[in-house]
Amino acid sequence: MKTKFAALLLLLSTLLLTSCATLMGAREVEVPLATLQRAMADKFPFNNRYLDLLDVTVSNPRLSLQPDTDRLVSSMDAMIAPPFLNKSWNGSFTVSGKLRFDPARNAIVLGEPRMEKFNLDGLDPRYGNVITKIGILLTEQVLQDAPLYTFRPEELRYGGTDYTLSKITTRADRIVVTFEPLK
Repeated sequence: MKTKFAALLLLLSTLLLTSCATLMGAREVEVPLATLQRAMADKFPFNNRYLDLLDVTVSNPRLSLQPDTDRLVSSMDAMIAPPFLNKSWNGSFTVSGKLRFDPARNAIVLGEPRMEKFNLDGLDPRYGNVITKIGILLTEQVLQDAPLYTFRPEELRYGGTDYTLSKITTRADRIVVTFEPLK
């Protein structure tokens, strides 16, 4: 009789613990824009030479969020200098991207980067097409899948329950990450 009672008690406690995960429900984590800004700033300045023709330096990323499109926008300073000319062009470019979760790195990354604006002061129109193409390559190289926030393992586990990211929502000054319990 005691063994049946113990087995029944064990079964009930197992069912109770299993149902706790679903009772916990979704939880949200807010990541301030300032945190994302620091993560992006750590990747700059970026220097590279393209096709042995252009030295490119990108610096000073400035982030903002677009709640209406759920995109992150980054404006950056750019300096492009062909080594065969004794001049450089200074300006800026603006890129936007979709925030997504990379489960392999437990990180929020920037996906689908898109060049929004590219301006260089004093750029000769003869070079405009080439420079714009370099800008698009630069956007993909620097920002595609760039980690902006990495979750610690304990942030993906709460109350003995494992969670997975289900949604990222942008606000004007932060992103809100929604986690659902794994079932």
